[in-house]
Amino acid sequence: MLDTFFQWLHETSLAATIRANPLWFPWIESVHVLAITVVVGSIAAVDLRLLGVASRSRPITRKIREILPLTWVAFAIALLSGVALFSSNAIQYAHNTPMQMKMLLLLAAAINMLIFHFVTYRSVAAWDEAARTPVAVRLAGATSLLLWVGIVAFGRWIGFTIGF
Repeated sequence: MLDTFFQWLHETSLAATIRANPLWFPWIESVHVLAITVVVGSIAAVDLRLLGVASRSRPITRKIREILPLTWVAFAIALLSGVALFSSNAIQYAHNTPMQMKMLLLLAAAINMLIFHFVTYRSVAAWDEAARTPVAVRLAGATSLLLWVGIVAFGRWIGFTIGF
């Protein structure tokens, strides 16, 4: 059933245009990589604060309020460019192990973020300005960093396993 969707996506005019023009894929990929760089860099800045490694004198709420809007804009750009890249060879990407691992890690990162924001962050008033945050906060930050390193690594690995 999913293969039917992937075949449809592969046959869209956007996918055909990307495949037909040798410049489109590298340009879209460049946008994707730059957006991911902003996503990972901004998330890392927050995670390092959660770990108490960086910006220890800055309240976490302030750091998050300043950085997350940029993160979400960059994530939207990464998502759109990623879908465009995926569409160009959807069936092969869908069955590619590094791609599947990247998607699995993205899902885990989303779950980690949701748990942090809806559970752990509820007590932020108690540790907002603390240089050393509670264990659950540090665990969320460390998990996030590790997941994003994996997402980037598997994303890069895709390029070595998909041929055109």
